[in-house]
Amino acid sequence: MLQSNHFKLLTVPDWCLYQYRIDFEPDESRTCVRKGLFRLHKDKIGPYIFDGTILFTTTRFAEQKELMSVRQSDGQQIQIIMRFVGSLQRSDSQYIQFFNIIMRKCLEHLNLQLVGRNYFDAMDNININQFKLQLWPGYVTSIRQHEQDILMCTEITHKVLRQDTLLHMLNDCYHNRGPNNFKEEFCRSVIGLVVLTRYNNNTYRVEDVDFDTTPSSTFKLKTGEDVSYQAYYKKKYKIDITSSTQPMLVVRSKVKVRGVASEEFVYLVPELCSATGLTDNMREQFPLMKALSIHTKVSPGARIEKLLRFNRRLRDQPKVVQEFKDWNMTLDRNLLDVPGRVLGSETLYLGNERRITASGDWARDMQRLSLLQCKELSQWVIVGQQRDNHNIRNFIRTITNVSRAMSFRMYDPQVHYIRDDKSSTYVENLEYILSKSVPQLVFCIVSNNRSDRYAAIKKKCCIDRPIASQVFLMKNLTAKSVMSIATKVAIQMNCKLGGAPWRVDLPLKGIMAIGFDICHDTNTKGKDYVAMVATVNQQLTQYFSSISMYHNIEERAEQICVGVAKAVQIYRSLNKALPMYLVIYRDGVSEGEIPQVFENEVECLKKKLEELYYGPNFKLTFILVSKRINIRLFLNRNRNPPTGTVVDDVITSPFKYDFYLVSQQVREGTIAPTLYNIISDNSGLDPGMLQTITYKLTHMYFNCSTTVRVPAPCHYAHKLSHLVGQFLHRPPNSQLEHQLFYL
Repeated sequence: MLQSNHFKLLTVPDWCLYQYRIDFEPDESRTCVRKGLFRLHKDKIGPYIFDGTILFTTTRFAEQKELMSVRQSDGQQIQIIMRFVGSLQRSDSQYIQFFNIIMRKCLEHLNLQLVGRNYFDAMDNININQFKLQLWPGYVTSIRQHEQDILMCTEITHKVLRQDTLLHMLNDCYHNRGPNNFKEEFCRSVIGLVVLTRYNNNTYRVEDVDFDTTPSSTFKLKTGEDVSYQAYYKKKYKIDITSSTQPMLVVRSKVKVRGVASEEFVYLVPELCSATGLTDNMREQFPLMKALSIHTKVSPGARIEKLLRFNRRLRDQPKVVQEFKDWNMTLDRNLLDVPGRVLGSETLYLGNERRITASGDWARDMQRLSLLQCKELSQWVIVGQQRDNHNIRNFIRTITNVSRAMSFRMYDPQVHYIRDDKSSTYVENLEYILSKSVPQLVFCIVSNNRSDRYAAIKKKCCIDRPIASQVFLMKNLTAKSVMSIATKVAIQMNCKLGGAPWRVDLPLKGIMAIGFDICHDTNTKGKDYVAMVATVNQQLTQYFSSISMYHNIEERAEQICVGVAKAVQIYRSLNKALPMYLVIYRDGVSEGEIPQVFENEVECLKKKLEELYYGPNFKLTFILVSKRINIRLFLNRNRNPPTGTVVDDVITSPFKYDFYLVSQQVREGTIAPTLYNIISDNSGLDPGMLQTITYKLTHMYFNCSTTVRVPAPCHYAHKLSHLVGQFLHRPPNSQLEHQLFYL
């Protein structure tokens, strides 16, 4: 038996939620006044939630009920008419919304701070002074109707804040770039940042910086009075602003005018703002991430203790207890017990008819076993700097030796030396090399992870001169773990040439597994891509990849259909038959997008497949994949569940065909399962078979010798979309579509 991070919300038998429409005669358009007029009758109505038009309560009144109130502003008598709409069904969106409104009220009783969408405990902050960071522990809660019970899911989260303010960042930019260039540097650093204003714990995204406006500038109050920003903060928040010459940050703020929500631009003072989150540069600093992980990667036992402590905090707060009591509910004190089962360990098949039993990680085995399908690498070029000549030569010996042990025949490469590590230098030299010859692969050694240089190399090798390419960090030439690094890189190179390191034993013949992911272009707003990666052979080791730009939902659905149709035709040409089963894994779908994905993508795909199969005699399973979920599973109250754990009851939805799968191992922290929601299926396969196929596919990601969180085609699609959205900013050359060039 497993446990999950859920607590039951216990209700009385036949508990029901009723909905009423509320009208006012004469009409009153102001929501706040409507709520105030209705509030006068709260003793008669009992506990309720009212948004100004719709009322929710657990009390059943007559079909129509009339009340009278007096509007204080003018003494006008207002008639309030309650009309019964109906009882809410468990599948109604308002049913879920109701419970989460109640939960948010309870969290406010705990004096937690709402930052963004979640609540955090600012008083229990953790300072990481050596990196000038502060952590706020918090809670993500959601209440839903599950298979049998109403359950509250609670997850531990953290908000990362910088101890420095944006004024410190401004001063650093001035110090580093000087008086002539600091403005450009500061704008580049802060635009797009989410900042927190410490005086009210609100968050905003920085849209711009106004260097012509300062805290000594004035603005108009609602009264029409002009006041400086300095004077305003002094009077309202008792804050003294120390720098009167700092520029102002431009942000959007949500406002309501006569009940209608809108946005307006407002100014913030950099000195009063703290940046949230981590920069890419911070994420690359191992000591910093290690210091954070001590607090954020919580072990199962410690996480359970935190969850139970939060539960006690709720049950010990009188206002929370009363809130639940008013609605005839109580919060269970124990974590939820959940039934689960473990799929058997997977057997991997390699070259020379060798087999290994995979228990989540088989990296060590790969150094002594032959790869399943090996290509011969006879012509390749290493591009690096002359100063690294000795280390490059040593690495060539290492990688050719480990390749030989894996039966991957690799000849010595041509080494092409460059004068420096500028992006333009790599591009110029790659163009020179590829204009003179056509090697099978180019291997670029770089000094660091600079994204502009990586993008330049990949654009040259994926668009201008389509060729397999490998970008390799200079520091790895002499790393202590150079043998394991060389093994991993050799496997990647073999895959990029069309080889495959291993396969799994499949329970069915004729399966085509397809992964989809979407991404946004980081350079151009409104430019989006849909990436598809599909298996095209019986062993699921060969792939066809495509990525297309789209502008709307309909165009995305059309691109998905075109991609699948092309993949099916390639499968037929290679296997002399159409695939018997199409299993599609679609990533990047939010809860609210599910209906449109079904109506557009699934229905469009069915029509396209009817053309290819000459009728509805195809077997299609369309599965939505969700990695970013808050559900956690525990074994024996202090351990992570083993790889292959499946849960398809109790915490699943009564309105969906879904299951959770733990398919990977973690060395620290608490493991997160992946949610699979099957929104269309005419395959005739039982749930156990689909779960087994899904688990097997998590072993087929060739970029690492471990299982991954999602099926390999889905993970490949993510890698492809990331490469295009972050670095290429246009689809790659079609000559690469049969290679895993994005590994």
